[in-house]
Amino acid sequence: MIGFETLLRWLDLAGIAVFAASGALVASRKQLDLVGFMLIAAVTGFGGGTVRDLLMGRTPVFWLRDPALLAVASAVGVLVFFTAHRIENRFRALLWADAVGLALYAVLGAEIALVGGVAPWAAVLLGVATATFGGVLRDVICNEIPLLLRKEVYALAALAGAAAFVLLRMHGIWRDTALLAGMALCFAIRAAAIARGWSLPAYVARRD
Repeated sequence: MIGFETLLRWLDLAGIAVFAASGALVASRKQLDLVGFMLIAAVTGFGGGTVRDLLMGRTPVFWLRDPALLAVASAVGVLVFFTAHRIENRFRALLWADAVGLALYAVLGAEIALVGGVAPWAAVLLGVATATFGGVLRDVICNEIPLLLRKEVYALAALAGAAAFVLLRMHGIWRDTALLAGMALCFAIRAAAIARGWSLPAYVARRD
């Protein structure tokens, strides 16, 4: 159990890092300065969890209780500032970094909500919020259409991962197994969508 908790801690830091990296990559496309990189990295890394904590009344929000998280996000922002030019296809890299963070936080967010006493259906929604709202804030600040609002199979992947975790837990499946299963399902759906170009049908105006 201690070993798995340690793994979750590292996954938590990894999730912050990959979300921060996706934010910093957007900052590179917008040609922001170093402060801008750090700000967008932090907003992307913490945005979803902050929304979740505020909705649940958990204050101070999670990153104010753990300075290591802010250090990780800031360090990633600085690192990407000096290395983004080495990534030939930054948008593609952004999608994959975001997919990893999506899988991690859809499930970890749902677990935090469940532990906090939230109803299962609400825990699923809070898992989706945790996984997606950092990206929404990133894109809004950088004047881009959020991935959440595009035809991308994005929120659907987060919903599937969070729902799988909650359902497994409700049926008495071991927590560790449920966590890994939910993460794997979310990442598999998002990765397949990126690799195969899957998208949801968009509204097409038509005449009656």
